[in-house]
Amino acid sequence: MKRPILIHPDPRLKKHCDPVADLSDDLRKLADDMLETMYDAPGIGLAAPQIGILQRLIVLDCVKEEDGPARPLVMFNPKVVASSDEINVYEEGCLSIPDQYAEVTRPKMVQVQWIDQSGNEQSEEFDGLWATCVQHEIDHLDGKLFIDYLKPLKRQMITRKMQKLKRERART
Repeated sequence: MKRPILIHPDPRLKKHCDPVADLSDDLRKLADDMLETMYDAPGIGLAAPQIGILQRLIVLDCVKEEDGPARPLVMFNPKVVASSDEINVYEEGCLSIPDQYAEVTRPKMVQVQWIDQSGNEQSEEFDGLWATCVQHEIDHLDGKLFIDYLKPLKRQMITRKMQKLKRERART
């Protein structure tokens, strides 16, 4: 089931999320809903707070090739356990900040640990776009948005655009 995506500014997007203590069928269903919502948007990542759920859960799939096999990942309680000194600059966007993009500097490679939908611990090294995406989504779990990396003036400009967008959507 597709879920509505919160638009910045929304106080829930700035909250620190609680760890998932126990995997329930409801949480597995939530992860499936989040994947459906992300693919429909379309996007390459989605964090639970973006749909108003303050739990440490993210989904992502950074396969860009049209004919490439999908690689949906569901991560409960993800955390970066190591990162490279080498950095990457990507133009990032966010489903909660539609049609706004800015260059963000992050580590080029990260090692991430998480619990999968079966309750198993996983660990993987991500590089390039996958590394950027997983860091962006984990930031959401800590109440941090990609615009928080920007200079104040640019951040304020984007926030004002989002406030205007929310007012326009409220009228329709």
